[in-house]
Amino acid sequence: MTDQPFLTDIKTIRERARKHIDKGAVTEGYSANRENVIQILNEALATEIVCTLRYKSHYFRADGIHAEVAAEEFLEHAEEEQEHADRIAERIVQLGGKPNFSPEGLSSRAHAEFIEGDNLREMIEEDLIAERIAIDTYREIVRYLGDQDPTSRRIMEDILAQEEEHADDMAGLLAGLPGN
Repeated sequence: MTDQPFLTDIKTIRERARKHIDKGAVTEGYSANRENVIQILNEALATEIVCTLRYKSHYFRADGIHAEVAAEEFLEHAEEEQEHADRIAERIVQLGGKPNFSPEGLSSRAHAEFIEGDNLREMIEEDLIAERIAIDTYREIVRYLGDQDPTSRRIMEDILAQEEEHADDMAGLLAGLPGN
């Protein structure tokens, strides 16, 4: 604990709030580099879009004796990845940025790749690889944001936790396939 008071002078906070109302949620207390954070979040947005598309492709293409359980997981994960994309896009707007939904350059902005796989095993493996990439890159984003942007950090922490669940689900599906 420091000897400083818990709250900055409330009169000063009120004056600052009135002075820059055009900046919305971004107050003078925001200490991160907004442009960098928006770029990083747009890369995470692209990653989530690519993952949504890959899971949707796998949902529709899954076949074979073990396909029903896997297809259900693929659809559930596609929906959750879309929710992640929506949360990230909303945060980008809060920071005064523009979410990049353009399909042009989507795969180069994304951390994960869109690799379909030719059979159920390859589909699950590609989804697991993509989740592992997201886990590592999102963990790095969380560290980068630190205390400078706690809201974006919390969003990414929540998404990271769900990506870890997805990876666990994919590992379980993979282990349940014959030949393991």
